[in-house]
Amino acid sequence: MRDNNTNLPKINQRQLSLRNGQDHELIWVAYQGKVYDVTHSRLWRNGKHYEHWAGQDLTKELADAPHGMGVFDRFTCIGILEKMK
Repeated sequence: MRDNNTNLPKINQRQLSLRNGQDHELIWVAYQGKVYDVTHSRLWRNGKHYEHWAGQDLTKELADAPHGMGVFDRFTCIGILEKMK
């Protein structure tokens, strides 16, 4: 995961949800508290990847995925997901 920047911005749930490939041209997903930009991935066109939708935290959903978290090494970590209050 490329997240060497220790000053990553905090991204709230609303900001994340709007970057779903439908409401905004950017496509973001969250995993284990980090937000990744998957906009340029051909696997996330229109904000959908198999049964997963962009603009949300996929941590629980990816527990059953056929790949490990190393898949996020391909993407830039752009922020830290703020915990809901």
